[in-house]
Amino acid sequence: MIRHSLRKTLLCAALSLLLSPVAATEVGSPLTLDAAAIATAGITVDTLRYRAVTDEIKAPGEVRVDAYSTVLVSPRVASQVVARKAKLGDIVQAGAPLVVLSSVEVAETQGQLIVASQDWQRVAALGPQAVSARRYGEAQVQRDQAMAKLKAYGLSDGQIARLVKRGSAAADGSFELLAPHAGRVTTDAFLVGERVEPGRTLFTLVAESSVWVEARVSPEGATRIREGDAVTVVAHGSELKGKVIQRSHQTDEKTRLVDVRIQVTNLDDLLHPGELVESRIATRSTAQQLAVPAEAIVLLQNQTTVFVRGAKAGQFEPVAVEVGDTRDGWTQIRQGLKEGAPFVSKGAFALKARILRSQLGDD
Repeated sequence: MIRHSLRKTLLCAALSLLLSPVAATEVGSPLTLDAAAIATAGITVDTLRYRAVTDEIKAPGEVRVDAYSTVLVSPRVASQVVARKAKLGDIVQAGAPLVVLSSVEVAETQGQLIVASQDWQRVAALGPQAVSARRYGEAQVQRDQAMAKLKAYGLSDGQIARLVKRGSAAADGSFELLAPHAGRVTTDAFLVGERVEPGRTLFTLVAESSVWVEARVSPEGATRIREGDAVTVVAHGSELKGKVIQRSHQTDEKTRLVDVRIQVTNLDDLLHPGELVESRIATRSTAQQLAVPAEAIVLLQNQTTVFVRGAKAGQFEPVAVEVGDTRDGWTQIRQGLKEGAPFVSKGAFALKARILRSQLGDD
């Protein structure tokens, strides 16, 4: 501590000598600037205050598909594959046809709908005054039931409307399975001509604009992680931003680690399921510390220094400080400045450059 105080005192003395009135008289004080010079140097003055401490937990992670944006496409009725409309790796839009199927049950229901729709059109044209209420209601119910059955088989409203418009020629039992949302086809394990049962997965659609990273951290680290904490995922030499969306409340019996689920925006398709990445989770504690932006710290005569506003307008002074860790762009101030001090948050390097030019005699 004594050695540090002595070094600090010597630095202040050296800086005071450099910026003494004698020096200022000879070459002008390099740290006294008018308003125009301050604006040109981009100098900003802020007030030193306590800030919440941000820590960082590093953990390995594995990229997984975003299950909330993944859909399995499968038939809801026993069918035969007639034609393939999409294949592995394709990017499809919502509503795009994926496969053409043919089903006996669908054919029967298509015929029922066409007959019921024609019957309903006749009854509706006559009106409830010309037919009995029972006949009017039965015709409407039969049409609606046939439409509901086709919807249950997986046909869309548009497909059903086109079927009714085309009439009996369309009641062949064929129909298309449509993409429920946009995404990439990641599985398509079936053959044309194959008979498939209800629930058999024909396609897996994944929206790759968002992926999950499953990070594994120690139980002690997991207790400091909260939903919404910011995360930086490092992969392929790039850094991607994400956030914690879930934290497991169970420790793995084999690894004694806790799973943390991170959602990462993947618009450039950089991350793919199965890849190993590094996750850096920013956590906050209740502790507070004096801190300045990292760019406010400069080295003068091998001593960390912060510039503060002087007593006169446009005047700045270097103050030797002892710094701590730098986290999330902020550096802790351990000694040298007190809360409330007006310090230069931006433009410190410009002030340092003025001192160096003054030493070289460059006005």
